[in-house]
Amino acid sequence: MTSFRFIHAADLHLGSPFQGLALKDAEIAALFVEASRKAFSTLVSRALAESVDFFVIAGDVYDGDWKDNKIGLFFNREMARLERAGIPVYLLRGNHDAESVITKTITLPRNVHEFSTTKPQSFRIEALKVALHGQGFANRFAHDNLVLAYPQPVPGWFNIGVLHTSLTGREPHEPYAPCSVDDLRSRGYDYWALGHVHDYEVVATDPVVIFPGNLQGRSIRERGAKGAVFVSVEDGRVAHERLIVDEARFAELDVAVAAEDNLAAILRRIELSVDPVVAGMDGKPLALRVRLSGESLIQGELLARRQDVRDEVQAACHRGHEEIWLEKLELRLETPKTAVATDHGMLDLEELLPEDVAPAELLAAAEALIGEITAKLPGGTAAAELPLDVSAAELLAEARELLKARAGGGGL
Repeated sequence: MTSFRFIHAADLHLGSPFQGLALKDAEIAALFVEASRKAFSTLVSRALAESVDFFVIAGDVYDGDWKDNKIGLFFNREMARLERAGIPVYLLRGNHDAESVITKTITLPRNVHEFSTTKPQSFRIEALKVALHGQGFANRFAHDNLVLAYPQPVPGWFNIGVLHTSLTGREPHEPYAPCSVDDLRSRGYDYWALGHVHDYEVVATDPVVIFPGNLQGRSIRERGAKGAVFVSVEDGRVAHERLIVDEARFAELDVAVAAEDNLAAILRRIELSVDPVVAGMDGKPLALRVRLSGESLIQGELLARRQDVRDEVQAACHRGHEEIWLEKLELRLETPKTAVATDHGMLDLEELLPEDVAPAELLAAAEALIGEITAKLPGGTAAAELPLDVSAAELLAEARELLKARAGGGGL
């Protein structure tokens, strides 16, 4: 066998709208949208710098159908950079860019070889004795085990399987092209270039089976460094390493609050807690979710002045690093039982507002109201699983705590 090197990437999700961030801060959302494109351009530049022999993309180049051709033109431009360097690209459609999903097209350069979406297809690189086998998605959902129909390996060649799959299940990803590692092994290939799961994972080493993860985190669920995989093959022996190319990151920060803390004390706790977070930024912009928990005598005031408190927390984050942006502030605080005086004596709000009771009628009314609100938000936002980033039940629970706290008084 010959020696060669290639890049294995997946889940580019070009055109992802970053809906949650867009609701909070359009500027930060725009920064992350641009980060997705920069990450891919950086990866292409690495491929050129390393003079790789070929480039594999295991699904989800796009995030869905295009509003216009800008995304397709961007991808074409990057593919043309590889074509001018003589680097072929082997591309497979995933669930987000299935044939039934992407209705617009841009003619791609001749170096881009797209796997069939109707049956497994093989491409051969004669000079390297490399065969790549794969099948893309014709439709948004693929519930069949596609691997079982993949062809036998080419004898004496290095065989690569390309597949967009959740394997036997990877939370929170829905099942797509389900199969087991044993199913993969049954094909007799030397390397499996997988896509769909957004976390980097070396699933197996015999043969090598890898999820490279996505190139750029898109929400708080996709935290930490993101990138692709650089693979070197020497006489059939496989070595691989991560290529980190993300341009912005997401992270979470849990801050424990003491009952007697005023706002100034809470902000100081946040500033001190931010220091370790800065070390993981690697100089990149960071969207940070801050979660305050514990007992607090000023819980009600924090809830009542949520926007002011959010701005103060953002300022505290900026004192830690100028490129930390508050993605969300979660107030998971508890307050002692509150009783409020009335003309008839003492009224126990805990009894009137039990935590475990959420009348179905009230919940339905809240959900209907959320639907009315989100229908008026910018395009696509209402389609998100949680358009307001919290459920109706969470909003009702917060309203309960706010009512209790206002009855009890207090101050920041």
